Amino acid sequence: TSWRELGTGMGTEAWFCDPQAPWQKGQVENLNLRARRYLPRDTAVSALPNRSMRSICDRLNVTPRKCLGYRTPAEAFREELARLI
Repeated sequence: TSWRELGTGMGTEAWFCDPQAPWQKGQVENLNLRARRYLPRDTAVSALPNRSMRSICDRLNVTPRKCLGYRTPAEAFREELARLI
């Protein structure tokens, strides 16, 4: 909801894909598939308690990814953050 603040907060820009164009957002679609392992399609994500969402995020962030050289997203983020500091 605060996408306008990405530029000032993180130094990045927001980009929105065209509707019905999943090929424009491969990483998002991949993450959606991973998240659906834990959430059935009829689950209202906005109705989930924060605790459940945090649990799912934690599981996703400790899963090694081929695209990250078999590091976890958490490891890759920490390494990138350390490089920038």
